[in-house]
Amino acid sequence: MAEPEAQLLLAVGLIEKDANGDALWVWCYPSVTAELRALLLRKCCLTDESRLLHTFVFGQYKRTWFYVTTVEVQDSPALKKVTHFSIVLTAKDFNPEKYAAFTRILYIVSQFGMETVILYTALMLKKRIVVYHPRVEAIQEFTRTLPALVWHRQDWSILHSYVHLNEEEVEALKACSGYIAGFTDSEVSSRPDLYDVYVNLADSEITVSPAVKEAMTMGKLHKEIGQLIVQSAEDPDKSDSQVIKDVSLKTKEILSTLASLTEVSDGNEKPTLNSEALKQKRFPPATENFLFHLAAAEQMLKI
Repeated sequence: MAEPEAQLLLAVGLIEKDANGDALWVWCYPSVTAELRALLLRKCCLTDESRLLHTFVFGQYKRTWFYVTTVEVQDSPALKKVTHFSIVLTAKDFNPEKYAAFTRILYIVSQFGMETVILYTALMLKKRIVVYHPRVEAIQEFTRTLPALVWHRQDWSILHSYVHLNEEEVEALKACSGYIAGFTDSEVSSRPDLYDVYVNLADSEITVSPAVKEAMTMGKLHKEIGQLIVQSAEDPDKSDSQVIKDVSLKTKEILSTLASLTEVSDGNEKPTLNSEALKQKRFPPATENFLFHLAAAEQMLKI
């Protein structure tokens, strides 16, 4: 029998490098030995005088696996004196992809705060997300994590993490209904035909296309989701995997609500949304609007 994920993850910690060049452990939960702390401080590259930034490293020490994600702080008002930080995980199992995704969730939330809910909403509604940054490494680290916000789907086929504004590549991308696409060419911002949501990762800005603003209207439900994401990510007692689980539980709650408003008719095996039942619930307009468009994304509307 497989060991539960919560028991595989041993500890989570945060190392920061300040404007003076000092790298220090800021917090750790539940605990890491002094010996392992010293080793992880070496591995995170923040004490390396060569100043080479290793965005993600992993290794093993005395049968404990460690995973370290390091990022440079880009003009963050909340982290004025911090130039870099590393999120450190220690675990019993070897799974770099899983733990890389977990650590990047914290980075996304630290960079976009409540606006993370825009990315969540776009992913739930299967919209087209374009991410720009001049460094391909930054794009790939960011985009590979976004599918984790809709963990219930387990769908990484929507990920196109490195695309050029090349005719063949663009046409292939357009053939996809919903996607996450990464570009290093700033000219992509002038291609509204390619995106519903545009993320300028270099400037920490998110723009919603006018064409989808109605579907992406934010309301009370979105505020609740945004607060859940931020509060969960900021809770030092929660691991990164638990942050994803919190978001997944909220997602399941939303999907359960949607499922309760469906019916099976006309010999269709798949339930479809009962629009009258949705209206009778008298949800706030933005919530009703979101559930309707979510039903469309899940192919639960009658055609």
